[in-house]
Amino acid sequence: MAVSIAQGFDSVSAAAQDAAALRRVFETITAESCPSSYNFHMHTLFSDGKLQPEQLMERAIAGGLLGLAITDHHSVNGYEQARQWLQQQVETAAAPLPHLWTGMEINAELLADEVHILAYAFDPYHAALQPYMTYKKGEPKRKTDAAARVIAAIHAANGMAVLAHPARYHRATAELIPAAAALGIDGVETFYAYNNPNPWLPSPKQTEEVKRLGKAYGLFSTCGTDSHGLSLLQRL
Repeated sequence: MAVSIAQGFDSVSAAAQDAAALRRVFETITAESCPSSYNFHMHTLFSDGKLQPEQLMERAIAGGLLGLAITDHHSVNGYEQARQWLQQQVETAAAPLPHLWTGMEINAELLADEVHILAYAFDPYHAALQPYMTYKKGEPKRKTDAAARVIAAIHAANGMAVLAHPARYHRATAELIPAAAALGIDGVETFYAYNNPNPWLPSPKQTEEVKRLGKAYGLFSTCGTDSHGLSLLQRL
């Protein structure tokens, strides 16, 4: 699903915060969706990635992505720079541009384990999320907040909350997903390549477990490469 973005700051921002459109996309996500059509987990130089936001967007367009989100850790600065760049392309684009949604990755505590929660399609200037926009290179990692408060803040900003890479934590996936669902999380990152294979491929065992649990608790499935390097097709 590509998006036609009308000229003007407001229309680009509105597209980035269109949670209804994102829900429709999440309902269609399969193992084949990422990384050729959609990618909802990528980092830039504004957290611990290596790409400038403009470079990431250029790669997204060159790769034929229909939709994406930049999910820097505790920052929306990469998204904002990408949004400004995208706005400049609207006036001269000969083909549809990909749909850029707001995104951010937030540390949280769930069942006494540190987890990451991905926020999507939220208002990046909403007061509820400002306490989580704290990323600064070289500074110690901030203390994690309770997952319940993080999810509530994302929802207050009209966004959607997704449990990132559920099989990467100390606690078992079978414990974390029900606990996150009980707190009102919207989705799980079902399709994720845990061993960083080349080419990118969702890890079969983990995918099946996360998919089964997500379905059991009525959660959306998402996909992403968790790119930190120069390629959007792998994690590193």
